[in-house]
Order: sequence, then structure tokens, then C-alpha cells
Amino acid sequence: MSTYVVGVSGGIGSGKTTVTNLFAELGIDIIDADVIAREVVAPQTLGLNAIVAKLGQDILDNHGHLNRALLRQLVFTQPDLKEWLNQLLHPLIREQMQKQTQGASSPYCILSVPLLVENQGYKTVDRVLIVDVSEATQLQRTVLRDNSNVEQISAIMRAQASREQRLAVADDVIENEGSEQELIEKVAQLHQLYLSLAESA
Repeated sequence: MSTYVVGVSGGIGSGKTTVTNLFAELGIDIIDADVIAREVVAPQTLGLNAIVAKLGQDILDNHGHLNRALLRQLVFTQPDLKEWLNQLLHPLIREQMQKQTQGASSPYCILSVPLLVENQGYKTVDRVLIVDVSEATQLQRTVLRDNSNVEQISAIMRAQASREQRLAVADDVIENEGSEQELIEKVAQLHQLYLSLAESA
């Protein structure tokens, strides 16, 4: 069991997944809140059943899965719905994160949480690593990645914590504007640091 937990976060488009994948290649267990968030609304789950009961069958796609794009649109226009969803899903996600953290077997584990700052999750981990890029880079990468429009991505960015708020709680920062090789080297350095911190914890 990993008793030392490193929380990783960063704004949309910052490259959190790229960074956590590099840690995974070094043999570190990754608990990813985004993955868990999808699992708790998979077909036949309590989460999805509750959403369908509230919003009707139209919230499903042709395969019986949650239509995320439609839900995202509804949430943006209905703050009450966002609040209801958070109250439904956050406890389910938290429970799974705890379970997976307790089941991790690497010397330390990584808890990747997009809203680590917003939900005060940084208070529950041993160390906080923030993946940081400029807002211009966030916008450019996300629009390309999601084939989305600038307005929608800007709205998501405004709803997230600001760069300043994220950096204020960081123990470590990976600045991710450089080459892939630079990123690999930064992760390798932090890996050695986290191994030694986990050993002495």
C-alpha cells in the first residue's frame, strides 16, 4: 500500500495526463479522478441511473452511455443542475479514490485531480504537484485537442481555479511549455525526490 500520496493538478490543456503517464512508465500507480468520474456514470451504475431519473432518456447516447457533450451544455446553462450533479457524483468519486489509493502498491502513488484546488483536495494529500502552462497555451492546446470553440474552453477556464490559486498551493511545479525530453527529465527528478520522501515518511 502507498502511504505517500502526491496530488497532481493543472488547468485544462496543461498536460496533466502526459505528466502522469510518465510517472506510470516509472512504475507508479496513478489514481485518476477523470477516469473514476467516467466509471461512476457507466451504464448500470447508481450514478447514471440517478442522472437518467432526473433528466430522462434523452441524456443517453445511442449506445446507452451518458451523452457528456449534452450534459456539459445543460450544466453550463443551469447552475442548479451543476450543484445537484456535484452532490451526486463527488461522494461516489471520493469513495473510489480512497479505495484505489489504499489499494496502490507502488512506493508512492499519484492522485490526479483536475479540481484539486477548487475542491480543497490538496489538503488531503502529502504533496502537491502543479503542471503549469500559460493561459494562451491552455486555450490553444484544448481547442485543438477537443476540436472545440474558444468560447466554450474560455468558459471552462474561468470556472476553474486561476493559475495563481493553483501555484499558491503547489509544493512542486512542472512548467510544461518545453520539449518532451525536458518533461521526461523533470518527471525523473521529481520521481527521485518522491521516492526519498515516501521512504522517510
